[in-house]
Amino acid sequence: MSIEKIQILVAGSGVMGRGIAASFARAGMSTAILSRNPDRVDGLDPAVRVVADLPAAAPELIVESVPEFVEIKRDLYACVEAAYGGAAILGSNTSGLSLQALADGLSHPERFLGLHYMQPADVMPLVEVARVTQTRPAVLARAVALIEACGHGAIVLRRPVPGLLINRIQHAILHEAYSLIEAGVVTAADVDRVAMEALGPRMAVTGLIRQKDISGLDTHALAQAAIVPDLHHGDAPLAVVQDKARGNRLGVKTGVGFYDWRDVDVAAYRERAAALLAEVMDLAARRRPPSPPLADD
Repeated sequence: MSIEKIQILVAGSGVMGRGIAASFARAGMSTAILSRNPDRVDGLDPAVRVVADLPAAAPELIVESVPEFVEIKRDLYACVEAAYGGAAILGSNTSGLSLQALADGLSHPERFLGLHYMQPADVMPLVEVARVTQTRPAVLARAVALIEACGHGAIVLRRPVPGLLINRIQHAILHEAYSLIEAGVVTAADVDRVAMEALGPRMAVTGLIRQKDISGLDTHALAQAAIVPDLHHGDAPLAVVQDKARGNRLGVKTGVGFYDWRDVDVAAYRERAAALLAEVMDLAARRRPPSPPLADD
């Protein structure tokens, strides 16, 4: 099948849905966004259509990117299965809800898997693909092929875990950072400066684990033994974030979060950040040293 005949439907017209749709459309696939309010959807890639109802013919792939409420997702899945049976591959962009629980409620769970994009979805190079117990190998392989046809790399998780891989690592770092902010040790700006000027550039070149091989696992093991016991090991979200959410200090959505965005052109900021991110990733991909093979344990 020629690439322009591949039918893709993205359910959800938010920032993530628009970015996911753009990545497929720019690869030449016939792409539509399903929205309850199509007249209100803007900022789309010109090649993306907006529809208010499920198409008559089953798309090859449906990527669900609706709000993170189980009931909303299950209602959508019920409509999809009523319309197409098991004809379409159904992928969910969630990383917080249980993919296995979502699959277990389906009539055709063998056609279901997790497809988790990071924001901005059309710029970030990796997509997490998480199989559930019932996912057929051919479905997994086809989903990976479609993602790779868009120029993304696929990180395949053999089973779903809460947060998948990227968000688990990210939230582990954030949990410690929020703890230090809450304790008054550092500011949010300090954390961001370390991320942008130290950890981020180094990880872009030598990764996270490979860097420890380079620096020496003997030294790393000693540091781990000294530091890990003193890390914040609480299993509850930190108040410094939860209080802001309860107080409607939601960041750019309300104008104030950890930073004051009220006088910032947020659209221009996002556009500039996305462009710079693409440049940095392209440079790192072209210039980083090749990866050595994994050792046999």
